[in-house]
Amino acid sequence: MSKNRNSHKNRNNTKDKNARKREAVLGTKKDKGLPKAPIIIGILLLVVAAAYFVVGNKDTTSFVATSAPVERSATAITYPVNLFDDGNARHFQYKADEGMSIKYFVLKSSDGVIRSAFDACDVCWPAGKGYYQEGDVMVCRNCGRKFASVLVNEVKGGCNPAPLTRTVGNSEVVIQVEDILAGKQYFDFSKRS
Repeated sequence: MSKNRNSHKNRNNTKDKNARKREAVLGTKKDKGLPKAPIIIGILLLVVAAAYFVVGNKDTTSFVATSAPVERSATAITYPVNLFDDGNARHFQYKADEGMSIKYFVLKSSDGVIRSAFDACDVCWPAGKGYYQEGDVMVCRNCGRKFASVLVNEVKGGCNPAPLTRTVGNSEVVIQVEDILAGKQYFDFSKRS
């Protein structure tokens, strides 16, 4: 009788082994580890959050300090022309005496002209969001309108970036402090209605 029991056990063990192999090959094996759905959902949420901060939340990188040599005096700020050779808009801010930050950007447009504008416009300035670059256009973060780089500093009013006077010569871009201060109206948020 004990022989029968042992052979029965061996048959059951063989059946169990075969069933486990079949489950492993077919992918139907029940895993007794952690539930996979919550882990996958957690990973997806992390990926989405990371993508938002890298791509969607452009405000986080808008005013990154540049390590380029910038000369500042009481009357002017000077940037090297080659800082803008890549066509990427560079955002800057000037701290006025009242503690107000006046924000502006400088870029080399697709026609090769170095242009500058306040990071605000006549329409959307109360939102305080400014612009970001998308290819050859500047995009208003508030209303989403797009403005060709070749029109920055050319077209005034409406939702166009408010022009900021600059001069280019001797491999330098020079912006006068008085011209920057003329843009205070776009950054005095106490006047929002």
